[in-house]
Amino acid sequence: MMARFRWTLAILLIVGLQNSLLADDEAQKKRFAQLVKTLSNVKLVGNFTVVGQDQELTEEEYTIKKVEKLPEGDYWKIHARIKYGGRDVELPLDLEIKWAEDTPIITLDKVSIPLLGTFDARVVIINGKYAGTWSHDKVGGHLFGTIQKIEDSEEKDDKDDKDDKDDKDDN
Repeated sequence: MMARFRWTLAILLIVGLQNSLLADDEAQKKRFAQLVKTLSNVKLVGNFTVVGQDQELTEEEYTIKKVEKLPEGDYWKIHARIKYGGRDVELPLDLEIKWAEDTPIITLDKVSIPLLGTFDARVVIINGKYAGTWSHDKVGGHLFGTIQKIEDSEEKDDKDDKDDKDDKDDN
């Protein structure tokens, strides 16, 4: 009798664990799908500050064409165009995205970005907005703004502007 009880309890625990894992997997799929929807074909438009410097807010803009989950750990490929410090760079970035419940946090720890430098950052994405902290060499600060969907015509205009700039640089 006691053996049957133990087997029944063991089976219930295994079934419960399986159901919990399946629910976690479904929740993760939903989070991932929402992240792809939120960060594909968008512009992050806002400002950044530099700690210790009294200055007007500096504008920043990041265009993200698409994001896709990489097979390794918490890494995602973010196809981005970054306008920063007088530079305009378009490149794919393999970045770590951690989660606080259902809130994604883009996480950079000494990440080298070609032509821009090495950065540390934590950027929270929530409700159509982004906010976080950043550091680059010996400076750092805060960044914040809104996430705006790109219209197809606007994306084409941005590409034409970049192509025109590239043509001027080649001459």
